[in-house]
Amino acid sequence: MSVDIATVKRVARLARIAVDEADAERMTGELNAILGFVEQLNEVDVSGVEPMTSVTPMEMKKRQDAVTDGGKAADIVANAPATEENFFLVPKVVE
Repeated sequence: MSVDIATVKRVARLARIAVDEADAERMTGELNAILGFVEQLNEVDVSGVEPMTSVTPMEMKKRQDAVTDGGKAADIVANAPATEENFFLVPKVVE
């Protein structure tokens, strides 16, 4: 993929960045170099490589997935002005 000056100006306009003609020409070369490097990375065969979380082999920390009520209902409604059976009571606003 190749980037031309028109593409650089369009991207700059979309990003709301002011770019003059000299900067647009310089950015064209820089963006083409970056895209060339990305194309080189796409050529690497990674079909047998496992995804990694770190450069050091490690086991992901996992916890037991258990559903609980939290056991904190009384603590949660403790500061409410009015409660009933661990529910918030609010004034009636609709007739």
